[in-house]
Amino acid sequence: MLKSIYASAFLAFLLLSAPVAAKDPVYTGTLSNLAVSGYDPVAYFTEGKPVEGSAAFEHKWKGATWRFANVKNLEAFKTDPAAYAPQYGGYCAWAVSQGYTVSADPSAWRIVGKKLYLNYNREVQQNWEKDAAGNIVKADGNWPKVLEK
Repeated sequence: MLKSIYASAFLAFLLLSAPVAAKDPVYTGTLSNLAVSGYDPVAYFTEGKPVEGSAAFEHKWKGATWRFANVKNLEAFKTDPAAYAPQYGGYCAWAVSQGYTVSADPSAWRIVGKKLYLNYNREVQQNWEKDAAGNIVKADGNWPKVLEK
């Protein structure tokens, strides 16, 4: 009888803790809830470079806080967040193509097919760019199930 109670309690623990073990759909790091490390995702498209966002222009989306350099970018994101948010929740595109997740550096980025891709660092990005199209296909196949690993 006692074995059965312990077994039931252990099973309940596993079932209840499984969702907690999954990673968030948007990478924010462990010390903040900022997407893209606080950089403005719209600026990659409008200015062609990473631009730090401001706490004065914030928006909550998919459980993360997104920052913007100005109200125009904030409003553009609110209108169509999927058009500006980095692919794979801002996790490293190369890692997702390989079947796992790691953080990404906002300065290691590329827009391909009107979509923003971030990578762990510039060296990893150079490797990713050798076959960006193939890596995107692989990453698309792995996303979002890599969040469960």
